[in-house]
Amino acid sequence: MTDLLASVANLEEARLAAETGVDLIDLKNPREGALGALPLDEITPIVQALPHQRISATIGDKILQPKPIVEAVKATGATGVDFIKIGFFPGGDIEGTLQALAPVTQDFALIAVLFADYLIALPLIDTLAKAGFKGVMLDTARKEQGPLTKLRPLPFLQRFIDRAREQTLLTGLAGSLRLADIPALLELAPDYLGFRGALCDQQQRSNPLDRQKLMQIREAIPLNTP
Repeated sequence: MTDLLASVANLEEARLAAETGVDLIDLKNPREGALGALPLDEITPIVQALPHQRISATIGDKILQPKPIVEAVKATGATGVDFIKIGFFPGGDIEGTLQALAPVTQDFALIAVLFADYLIALPLIDTLAKAGFKGVMLDTARKEQGPLTKLRPLPFLQRFIDRAREQTLLTGLAGSLRLADIPALLELAPDYLGFRGALCDQQQRSNPLDRQKLMQIREAIPLNTP
């Protein structure tokens, strides 16, 4: 079964997402890039206000360098979020960063975010699993290029999910997804489908969440009941 991830930019939006039955609330500042981070002093009150809600947070659009990435992960993890998302942007020191993060995975659940805009080597998924990551998502970095389903065909998305599942990683698909994308993506059975722009006023990711659009997306993804 597939859960709904909704990215929110503040406490008001987080409350709305929780009221609408979102499975995983993702804390993000959409004005600061694909994985723009909220200030830590805004993350903590949201976690405290929604103690029974699964919550993830991004650490920002950072190039992979061991020290700043580890520091950002530890600081974000101290807020009490359930998952911490790290973007794997081009460049940087991937090997060194993964080595530095390996001990941190004992304390925090890390989600690697790969980007469909760039070259993706699927064996990287195996490396992430060995480093102790909890899951992997496929997203888009440059939102103006359109939805994930435009950048990558469904067979590739299925291979991505299958490769991650072989490593017992959580899987997620995101990136300017639309209501119309949901039926085909549900067939691939990712653990999460992630949305922001499709949930917002005028479908602009920097605008506030729209309750009606959020409810439409929620209704399109069957609720997982115990």
